[in-house]
Amino acid sequence: MTQPVVELLGVFPCCASAASAVRSIRNEQLGELVVYSPTPDHGLDTALDAPVSSVRLFVLIGGLLGCATGFAFPIYTVLEWPLITGGKALISIPPFVVIAFELTILLGALGGMAGFLWLSKLPRITGESAPDKRFTNDMTGITVTCSPEQIESVRTCFERTGASEIRELP
Repeated sequence: MTQPVVELLGVFPCCASAASAVRSIRNEQLGELVVYSPTPDHGLDTALDAPVSSVRLFVLIGGLLGCATGFAFPIYTVLEWPLITGGKALISIPPFVVIAFELTILLGALGGMAGFLWLSKLPRITGESAPDKRFTNDMTGITVTCSPEQIESVRTCFERTGASEIRELP
């Protein structure tokens, strides 16, 4: 038989106090956390031990593909349809650097955007919204899923770290 679980929501006026609450709850192992923040915050990332994003790999791969394409395609074009150059070399690297640079930037940016959308599973057609509309505006929230015996410990932790509101979720 499964243990009953309770969800407790703490509303914080700033990310710093929410990060303090996250550290306390994680140190005391009081339950599973979900944090809602209106803006990205490095203090919360550090408190949650968030891993480094893999989006940078998508940007690198896109940039390398762009650079390779930026050199390969013009070189192929010059070799396939040579012009009279008056004795100069057909393949001259300096003009191709401009094309390679532009394609590096373009494909790196497109790769980063595609990686972000793929890793964040966007666009999200269905799903549940945040438990409070204020989390998209000016407040930070923490939902802790814990056992009924841990409710008072979580509530005390929220109060100690400056939660402006504490309530149980249905």
